[in-house]
Amino acid sequence: MTALSGIRVIEIGTLIAAPFAARLLGEFGAEVIKIETLGQGDPLRKWRKLHEGTSLWWYLQSRNKKSLALNLKSAEGIEIVKQLAESADVLIENLRPGALEKLGLGWDVLHALNPKLTLVRISGYGQSGPYRDRPGFGAIGEAMGGIRYTTGNSDSPPARVGVSLGDSLASMHAVMGALMSLLRVKTGQGDGQVVDVSLAESVFNVMESLVPEYAMLGHVRERSGGALPGIAPSNTYPTADGGYVVIAGNSDPIFKRLMNAIGRADLGDDPAFAHNDGRAAQSDLLDGAISAWSTQQLPGGVETKMPGVVPKLSETPGVINWQGPSLGQHTQAVLTELGLSESAIQRLKDEGIVQ
Repeated sequence: MTALSGIRVIEIGTLIAAPFAARLLGEFGAEVIKIETLGQGDPLRKWRKLHEGTSLWWYLQSRNKKSLALNLKSAEGIEIVKQLAESADVLIENLRPGALEKLGLGWDVLHALNPKLTLVRISGYGQSGPYRDRPGFGAIGEAMGGIRYTTGNSDSPPARVGVSLGDSLASMHAVMGALMSLLRVKTGQGDGQVVDVSLAESVFNVMESLVPEYAMLGHVRERSGGALPGIAPSNTYPTADGGYVVIAGNSDPIFKRLMNAIGRADLGDDPAFAHNDGRAAQSDLLDGAISAWSTQQLPGGVETKMPGVVPKLSETPGVINWQGPSLGQHTQAVLTELGLSESAIQRLKDEGIVQ
């Protein structure tokens, strides 16, 4: 048994935010049916580095998912989604707000079909408010959420993290919301609900104390390179071979042990550095002492590697059953489970409704 055995998830999403959230649920046992457009499918299939024409990212992002290639511009295609929704626990989408309604799959329709269904909606700025109709991108969410302003060196423009952090943060908030809603339904406390996740708000939610610092003190946290302002010592320090090492010795006992390790017991024993506020006031001095030590340096079929499943659960761990599927690989199986006959499925294929 896995943690989410018996949970059915429908994914109507592309690229990163909704697909990553669905992937996380699928890795812990949920049945994930990914609805893709005919012909090309999810654009992620062609993103970044390819293996025989398909993205390596795709194989990771879509593992454990079933691919149903479906024409959502057709009435019969929408009817298939409705049939799936009747037996689903979660539907995850990252279309622009209002797009699901235009397809005839708004919350009122889905909730009437299946009151226990949870609808997870991921967008740039949420389903309401003045920016709801603006297209959402992870990069913009990172900027508006504040993380880009605080990333990089003080004398350089705002930088980005080397991965799609904004989308991933939204995915994780989406999973949390989905699980909380599922818990409510499965314990008999109520029906399904809408989980509204915004890229910008997901980033904003991890920005620590920036809001109260500005509201009460007028303080704006600026870019600080590898350092963590107000917490010392914590920085990226140079090494003798031209590389860098990250050192964080910012708890009181660890700071003292770190100073002993680098031969600066005098700093470790200094009462002025016994607590973080004293260390933060002289972080440049401490960074200099650590850099002087760190630059001495110490000695020290086709298969590929992919990240494992996290978090690690002791009794119901996640599993990887297969890599990202080919486009429409599970169309036949999904439609057969819905009760369609061989001839009916073939007709849908012939008419370009499924693939």
